[in-house]
Amino acid sequence: MYRIGMLKNLCCAPSSIALRAAVLLACVSLPALTISANAQNDKPAAEKSEKEKSDQAAKPGEKMPPLPADAHTEQTAQVNGKTLKYTVTVGTLPVYDKDGKESGQVVFTSYVVDGPNRPVTFAFNGGPGASSVYLNFGAIGPKVLNVGNEGDSPSDPAMLHDNPGTWLDFTDLVFIDPIGTGFSRSLVSMDETKKQFYSTEPDIEYLSRVVYDWLVKNNRLSSRKYLVGESYGGFRGPRITYFLQSQLGVAMNGVVLVSPYLNPTIDQNGDLSPIPWMVTLPSITAANLERQHKLTPEAMKDVLAYTFGEYATDLLKGNNDPEATPRLIRKVTEMTGLDPEFVKYSGGRLETGAYLREAHREQGKLGSVYDSNVTAFDPFPFSPDQRANDPILASIIAPTTTAMVNFVTQTVGWKVDARYNALSYEVNNEWNRDQELRSGSTEQLREAVAADPKLRVLIVHGWNDLSCPFMGSILTVNQMPIMGDPSRVAVKEYPGGHMFYTRQSSREALHSDVQAMFAAH
Repeated sequence: MYRIGMLKNLCCAPSSIALRAAVLLACVSLPALTISANAQNDKPAAEKSEKEKSDQAAKPGEKMPPLPADAHTEQTAQVNGKTLKYTVTVGTLPVYDKDGKESGQVVFTSYVVDGPNRPVTFAFNGGPGASSVYLNFGAIGPKVLNVGNEGDSPSDPAMLHDNPGTWLDFTDLVFIDPIGTGFSRSLVSMDETKKQFYSTEPDIEYLSRVVYDWLVKNNRLSSRKYLVGESYGGFRGPRITYFLQSQLGVAMNGVVLVSPYLNPTIDQNGDLSPIPWMVTLPSITAANLERQHKLTPEAMKDVLAYTFGEYATDLLKGNNDPEATPRLIRKVTEMTGLDPEFVKYSGGRLETGAYLREAHREQGKLGSVYDSNVTAFDPFPFSPDQRANDPILASIIAPTTTAMVNFVTQTVGWKVDARYNALSYEVNNEWNRDQELRSGSTEQLREAVAADPKLRVLIVHGWNDLSCPFMGSILTVNQMPIMGDPSRVAVKEYPGGHMFYTRQSSREALHSDVQAMFAAH
């Protein structure tokens, strides 16, 4: 059993070595994934040597041109028939080491609407190594980019348009790019960068301080405060909340965890425990139901009932009941629509990497681990292992990078001479995967909820996600003690995958659910 170590989601689905290699896009930093702000003066990428490409990227501690002063611009968006006026700021917050020396610069993008008593929400993506552009232009910012769905192409125009699902109508937004992502940079050597920024506890501590510093700088400590984290950002979410609450004296009012990397221990002992297979079966079944246009909350209730019941007990019975395995195989074949022989030889235990190649094999395509119904042609169909890049990751890097660089440098006017890392291989590759990371964030989630009886947590997933399956969060929350109001920690699912918000209907449903959580305060 192997975990998928990806940039946007270092998550908890059973995975093969082949799949992990195929999506190594999330684990290393290639120059081809980024666009310099003065790209019009660059030679075409195809004409550049690997050395030239590598030389374009500033290394930690390398002397670089200074980042510009904060830049601001006024914008509007049409949201639900109303004109929303707001100020965009792209700016920098310094990070200091224990001796008080500046060791890093974190770049943020904020959207602020004039008005009294406005809440503020801080947004983080995951990886480690992802910038916040995905939540910004994909989910909750005032402008949205259409990417990540079946049929989308990386060469489609990177056009932003008003986002009817933006959260800006009920909260100000601050998108934070951790060191090594976006335009954020380390000012120290690689060894010091790894110590200060690229491991679990230092990451949580300096990002918590960035939240604190933004609040102080902008006179917002008295505002209602929320945090949203996606994928590995969902791992950060409970830990940052608890660190702010217990160490910096800043209490969050609510936390939204989007497709979170919350409890990685849940996929262990797959030879003995039914849990790893219980985690993935519902998402695989959801994808099949969607292909048949039968995916509904009611249908998924039946799927969960079987998964919690007969599927789990038949897996545990094993050879103790001669009818258990054949019964399980028949039911799993019916639920998933997969080849009966494939299900038979897998014993009804559907390994993620094998499934993603099998589901669309007749069309010569691969499914994405983020949403198995988003596909791309397999350029190596006869290879014993998956060698191609993940279909969704292959399609989103270019448009998101282009859109963000144009927005920052042209629209906002923050004229920076540097690369933008939407996904950084280097950060992910250099990350210290210590015991703290492997232990997840459920302990900090429990601590934060126990300490504040008014704190609310909403965990949201797409049904089709196999990188951080929704069933993992359901199982985790089901084991938490009820601390006061049982609705304070809730799990909700929507059509779609890891980035379910790329579907407008799911993005708008998320908007409604989060707005209701904010209204509870």
